[in-house]
Formats: sequence, structure tokens, C-alpha cells
Amino acid sequence: MSRRSLRPQLNQIRGWVRQGRTDAWIAHQLEVTVQQIQAFKREHGLEPDGDGAADPGAAEEVDLRASDDEAIAAELEAEEVRRAEEEAKAAEEAARKAAEAEAAEEAEAAEEAEADAGPKRARARPRARGRKRAAGPLEGTFDHGEEGYGLWLDPAVEDDPVYAEHWAGHRPVEVTIEEDQIVIRRAGGDEDDDG
Repeated sequence: MSRRSLRPQLNQIRGWVRQGRTDAWIAHQLEVTVQQIQAFKREHGLEPDGDGAADPGAAEEVDLRASDDEAIAAELEAEEVRRAEEEAKAAEEAARKAAEAEAAEEAEAAEEAEADAGPKRARARPRARGRKRAAGPLEGTFDHGEEGYGLWLDPAVEDDPVYAEHWAGHRPVEVTIEEDQIVIRRAGGDEDDDG
């Protein structure tokens, strides 16, 4: 059985001990081991009293419950503060990453503008488009099964801006097979781009 805190059940365990319940019965009710119950009872002084003095114990019980409730409330408050601090750190980190991403986009836009303004304007445009590509090469699988041949691309291709702009949807293609590569190019002309 997994080890869990019995502190929230302190008052309930105290009542069961006063009723004369066995450690095995209490352990079964709380789904913990008998050893955990015995250790918990020792830590919190919950061993049953043999003298049977009910009235002095009742006054003491009220005081104990109040202090136990205060201790539990303090633990819950501390947990709440810790959780709020973690959420604030996460929000800070997200804001920092967003600012970094925005700065990177602005730098890329400035580079593109600088490249477009240069004397070799016709050459600058294809390089600018190349920068939009995803971080690395995508994976794919060439399938030659019973029903024919196919190419299965990594689902991340959908997030690639070049793919989204030029290849999304059904497009007729030309395939050239070479010794060390298979080249896929768009077939036809610009009539596919209009549709």
C-alpha cells in the first residue's frame, strides 16, 4: 500500500481509539497498513487510556481538536501560497518566452526587409521564403505495399508554413527517381495555385 498522510484523519482516528477499535479495523477503514496506524498513534499520543476518565479527556479533546484544526489550516495555507508562487513563476516564464519569440520574429522581419532592399532583389525573395521552414527536416516513409506505392509524411508537415502556403490540399506531382533520392515536384503550372 502506498504511504499517505493520516493527519487529516487525526480526529476520526482519535474517536475510533476511544471507542476501542482495533488497529487492524482502523487500518482497513483508511486503506493503510497496521504499522502506519500504530506509528501514527505513537506520534500523536493516541494510545487508549485505561482509567476511563471521560470528563477531563473531553475538555482536553476540544483543545486538541482546535490546535489540530489550526495546524491543518496552516498546512493548507502554506500549500496554497506555494501553488500561487509556482503559477506566478510559470506565468513569468511564459511571458519571457513570448517576448523572446516576438523579438526573434521582429529580427527575422528586419533581415527580410534588409534582404529585399539590396541590389539583388530577385535572389533575396527565395532565400527569405527558405527562412520560414520548420526547425529541421521532417521524416517520412516510402511505402511499397500491396495496393501500390505511397509516401507517408510526418504529421508535423502540416505546421510547416511553406507546406501550408504551397502544397496543402491535393496537388498533381512529378516524381523523379534517382539512385540516392526521390524528387517530388509540383506538376502542371500555375493553374493549380488558383484553385
